[in-house]
Amino acid sequence: MLARIFRPSKNAMQSGRARMAEWVLEFEPKDARRSDPLMGWTVTADTESSQVRLEFPSKDEAVRYAETHGIAFQLIDPAPAKRIIKAYADNFAFGRRTPWTH
Repeated sequence: MLARIFRPSKNAMQSGRARMAEWVLEFEPKDARRSDPLMGWTVTADTESSQVRLEFPSKDEAVRYAETHGIAFQLIDPAPAKRIIKAYADNFAFGRRTPWTH
């Protein structure tokens, strides 16, 4: 039973950064998903990977939980956010490569 410990990325639908400081422990699926012949839904018999998601306030607590319960885990550190700093005055700069239009 392998688990992933990671910090989820920012929601693309909102600009806020709520719940980004929390770390998540999720289990890797044991079986592949298959299509249900009657309804067409994707189903699996594995409830751990699809229904169990543990949240921790810090990375150390998530690692400690996995080690005390004997869960093999993979720690995924988040990549630093790339910041592009721009100013409104850059739209009107003299050395601008493309002309500014409305």
